[in-house]
Amino acid sequence: MTSDNSKIILANIYGEDKPGVTAQLTQILANHQAYILDIGQSDIHNNLVLGILFLTTEEQSGNILKDLLFKSYELGVTIRFKPITGEEYMDWVGMQGKNRYIITIVARKITAEMIAGIARASAEQGLNIDDIKRLTGRISLNVEASKTPMASVEFSMRGTPDDVEALQAEFVRLSQAHSMDISFQRESMYRRTRRLICFDMDSTLIQTEVIDELAECAGVGDRVREITERAMRGEIDFNESFKERVALLKGLDVSVMQEIAERLPLTEGLERLMRTLKLVGFKIAILSGGFMFFGNYLKNKFGIDYVYANELEVEDGKLTGRYVGDIVDGKRKAELLRLIAQVEGVHLMQTVAVGDGANDLPMLSLAGLGIAFHAKSKVKQNAKQTLSNVGIDGILYFLGYKDSIIDDETVNSL
Repeated sequence: MTSDNSKIILANIYGEDKPGVTAQLTQILANHQAYILDIGQSDIHNNLVLGILFLTTEEQSGNILKDLLFKSYELGVTIRFKPITGEEYMDWVGMQGKNRYIITIVARKITAEMIAGIARASAEQGLNIDDIKRLTGRISLNVEASKTPMASVEFSMRGTPDDVEALQAEFVRLSQAHSMDISFQRESMYRRTRRLICFDMDSTLIQTEVIDELAECAGVGDRVREITERAMRGEIDFNESFKERVALLKGLDVSVMQEIAERLPLTEGLERLMRTLKLVGFKIAILSGGFMFFGNYLKNKFGIDYVYANELEVEDGKLTGRYVGDIVDGKRKAELLRLIAQVEGVHLMQTVAVGDGANDLPMLSLAGLGIAFHAKSKVKQNAKQTLSNVGIDGILYFLGYKDSIIDDETVNSL
């Protein structure tokens, strides 16, 4: 493609953004039969930043630069040129084969310290920033007027980290220091084609443990809560704790379950998350150590595709203190995730799992993207990704979606 007569030039254009700037400048290159090697454009606060790397000949280059300068003056933008040697270009091409990573930060508010911390930690590990983009909408100075009280920025990185574990440890430190969540993912075709998401229910989709609510109604709240906490922290076997807690519910009238279901405290951002996941074609599953009655309530409310949870035994309209079938524990959740993926024809790398407890770790480890949501400390330490500072709809940014898609009222009204 290149010869001794070839000339590679980088044109950097900046100024007030307006319709037609890119069209008119690239038309000049077309008129002179220049070959565009690379192009990138962004808009920051209505200011255009446009870069065009093009290949031409020595004879044509002078006329192209002259025409571009005249047109840029006419458009009211500034243009700068930089010649690129063939060696520099081939070094840049060689970068294409390097590993790519996506780093996403989500917080209530993005600060300069957060951006600086991510950029510094990445550079120290040999990663180079290819692109930075804001996933959330433009931020209102009036916080109450904001549709979504959170902000997210995505970094596209290239290179191979010297020490991945050290980099992730630094991200954990930054997360804790600045109250932000950081997702570090290898870029691949699977990341852009996630199709199945599996949720724990209690303390994930809803802000309570349903068995605790039932226990309160049965007058054994303190005893059950203590067992629940120990189980979620991984201090006691889940199956044994489950049997103990269910036994304490003996004699409770089943009508209580409907009353509890109707006042379940939904997790912040849940409706927005579910609406978007359905819109973009995800299959959604609840894999819960809780109870089918409440899982089915959420299924009907949000159009969830699969629900697997525990079934309480009922006789004469009252709970017997026993359960029916196998317990849905951590091992069973992972098995169900794999099974649903097979049924839906989805590769495991295209799956997402979200949970908060120790019994969620097997499915979080198995899924292509495992997210510990507002999780216990043991779960955070072992999960691939964590989300602790925003609502559950923050997951959408880990998946790479922008507010322009999530909150498109025209699309969502179809």
